[in-house]
Amino acid sequence: MITLIEILAVISGAVFGVLTARRKGFDFVGVASVSFMTAFGGGTLRDLLLDRHPLFWIENSRYPIMVFVVAAIAAAIPRIPDSFQQFLHLPDALGLGLFSIVGTELAMEQNVSPFVAVLLGVITGSFGGVIADIVCNEVPALFRPATPLYATCSFVGGWLLILLKATTLDPSISFFVAAAVVFLMRLLALRFNIVLRKVHPP
Repeated sequence: MITLIEILAVISGAVFGVLTARRKGFDFVGVASVSFMTAFGGGTLRDLLLDRHPLFWIENSRYPIMVFVVAAIAAAIPRIPDSFQQFLHLPDALGLGLFSIVGTELAMEQNVSPFVAVLLGVITGSFGGVIADIVCNEVPALFRPATPLYATCSFVGGWLLILLKATTLDPSISFFVAAAVVFLMRLLALRFNIVLRKVHPP
């Protein structure tokens, strides 16, 4: 089940990376690079912090192939309609939900504390986008005060997964419920522009 969720997360991250790079007008190398960063950035950082080797995308060699194929297909499309950009948040929200839950679960398997496991889930879900934004010469959306709830959704989803795993609910259902909550929270935050209060300097 974790592998299935991770595959879906990688594909979602790759699609979001492709759309982000296309919006910037990058060539194929740029599109592929941003796709790899978005799909693997957060999980790589998680694995390094947990000292998990080999890294998840090296251990599962089909993942880089999947991302490369997604990038190649997207780069071959002459033009993506501007109206399609409004759907950019869908693969982003889906990837956030799936990666957050995978990251939390893998961290729990390493016997770290629940709080640290949730934080590593947040890192897995959000830091691929942070790396991609930096490469695209933008202030990461995660840190912008005007960005609707992002890491907060991941944080809530991680704790929900831990609570559900403490019940008799089937683990596969727990994974998908927690991921769905993150996905829906992110979409609602975008729809109603729900943001955290800005921290003003003294």
